Amino acid sequence: MSWVNNHTPPPAQDLRGYYGPEPYDVNFVFPLHLRTLESARVRLTPFIPAQHAQAYLDAVTAHPSLERWTPLNHRTLDDVLRTIETWVRADPGWVLLAIVDKPSGAFAGVIGLIKTSAPQLTTEIGWVIVFPAFQRTYVASNAVGVLLRYCLELPTAEPPGLGLRRVIWTANPFNTQSARTAQRMGFKLEGTLRWSWVLGEGKEGKKPRAGDPFEDRPGRDSVLLAFCGDDWEDGGRELVQKRIDRV
Repeated sequence: MSWVNNHTPPPAQDLRGYYGPEPYDVNFVFPLHLRTLESARVRLTPFIPAQHAQAYLDAVTAHPSLERWTPLNHRTLDDVLRTIETWVRADPGWVLLAIVDKPSGAFAGVIGLIKTSAPQLTTEIGWVIVFPAFQRTYVASNAVGVLLRYCLELPTAEPPGLGLRRVIWTANPFNTQSARTAQRMGFKLEGTLRWSWVLGEGKEGKKPRAGDPFEDRPGRDSVLLAFCGDDWEDGGRELVQKRIDRV
């Protein structure tokens, strides 16, 4: 039997100034239960480039440390628009959500789900950034908490969840605050994934070997944590609600 390998990467799209379709299609594999994605103090809503991209860019250019531990760099509006279109909206396993502080109505940061698998009932919380005005407040715990509730609560609950079996959190080993945040929210440490990301140029990471296809881009290990459905039923639900309610 003969065979071929004729894959040709698609040409890069010219996405300058491209905000996506109207109405905006988030293209996520699961329904978004917006009633589940809010607490008394925080609301998660789809990140819509026309509404949120410029404000996000303003925050990360004013405070570059916000993207210190992320794989990508965003220096222009087109950088942000390209990431949203080619990394997030193009992959049904990804969705990016804007964090809204309900008392003030302000855009407080972003949080997302990546690498979501409907057949395997798994996902990963990724791209968690809280803007400086809302750091060390209730915003991070509420955003992570309602996203966990959305992922792990059963579809028959009120408000409904997705009934996923496993939610992953990964962190740069040098970003100890990220791992501590996850553990406070109920995630359990499982190990370290070596060389799990190819980082953008200028990022802090491990030097690749000579001849690496991306020799000018460092690599990253990831501390691996997880929060599973049985953890949720065995006291995890109450722990997360306690963190959401904390003053």
